Amino acid sequence: MVPTQWYLLLSAVLFGLGIIGVLVRRQAIVILMSIELMLNGANLLFVTMAREIGNLSGQVVVFFVVAVAAAEVAVGLSIIVRLFDNKGTVDVDEINLMKW
Repeated sequence: MVPTQWYLLLSAVLFGLGIIGVLVRRQAIVILMSIELMLNGANLLFVTMAREIGNLSGQVVVFFVVAVAAAEVAVGLSIIVRLFDNKGTVDVDEINLMKW
């Protein structure tokens, strides 16, 4: 049996790598993948704590997080495709649609 601390450490590592990916990288696709990595780290934490406590409520939360993440990917990718069509790049530093 794997100790709970290892799951918590893996969850923290996944979440930390996601944060680093969001802060360091400038491509929109990589930022979306980093957000997904952060969500997976949080999901692992929810499932681990649900198993530790013996309650299924953490797994129900994970189900909803996965559903929201799927919608986020669909909307995010469609926005990225439209931005690439309009601007020719997916670099978030070069996309300045809000400027006049």
